[in-house]
Amino acid sequence: MTIKAVVFDAYGTLYDIQSVAAVTEEAFPGYGEIITQIWRIKQLEYTWLRSLMRRYEDFSVITRESLAYTLKVLGLKNDALVFERIMEKYLHLDLYPDAAATLAAMRDRKLAILSNGSPGMLNALVQSSGLADVLDATISVDAQKIFKPSREAYALIESTLGVAPVDVLFVSSNPWDACGAKAFGLKVAWIERVTPEAMALACIKNDAVPPLTLFKAIRTQMDELGLEPDYRIRALAELPALVGA
Repeated sequence: MTIKAVVFDAYGTLYDIQSVAAVTEEAFPGYGEIITQIWRIKQLEYTWLRSLMRRYEDFSVITRESLAYTLKVLGLKNDALVFERIMEKYLHLDLYPDAAATLAAMRDRKLAILSNGSPGMLNALVQSSGLADVLDATISVDAQKIFKPSREAYALIESTLGVAPVDVLFVSSNPWDACGAKAFGLKVAWIERVTPEAMALACIKNDAVPPLTLFKAIRTQMDELGLEPDYRIRALAELPALVGA
C-alpha cells in the first residue's frame, strides 16, 4: 500500500463530539445526553437535506439550527446566554486521547482534515487542540458549498494536497462518511469504536433503550450501501502501523 497522505474527518474521528454532553448536562440537568444525541442526529440530517435542496448554509449555521430544533422539541427554554455557552463548546471539543500521538507518528506523510465544519469552527478547534503544527491542511467543504458525502467535497483533497485519491487514506469513524469516501475512490480506514456485539449487550441489559445506545445503533454501525472500507480499526493508535510510519 502506497499512502502519501492521511486525511481525517474531524467530528467524531479526531474530536469527541460526545464531550459536549458535559456542557448540555450542566445547562439542562437530566437532559444532557438526549440533547447531545438529538442535536448530532439533526445536525447531520440538515447537512444532507441542505445539500439535496441546494440551499447551502455553513456548518456553524447548521449547528445552531439543529441545537435550536433540539431544545424546542424537548420543550426546553432557549436562553440566549446558555445557548451560546453550549455552542462555544463546539470550538473546544476534546481530542480523542490517542489523536495527537497518532498524528505525530505519521509526520512522514501529508496530514490533513477534511470536514463539514466551517473554516472558522475548524480553525478554532485545531488551534485550541494544538494540532495546527502537525497538519498540512485543514480543509472545509465550505470551499465547494456542499457537504460530505458529495463527491465535490472529497475532490477537495486532491486539489488542496496535490495527491491522487488512490494514494490517500481517508480516516473516519462515521459510517456514512467512510462509504462516501470509498465511493469517491479513496482508500478508507473506518474506526469501529462500537461493535455490534457491544450494542447487543447494551440492549440486553436495559429494559428501555437509552438515548446513547439508540444513537450508537443508528450512527456508529456500518451502513448497508454495498460499500466496505478497506480497513477496520478500533482506534486512531492503530494507524501508524497500518501505513508503515
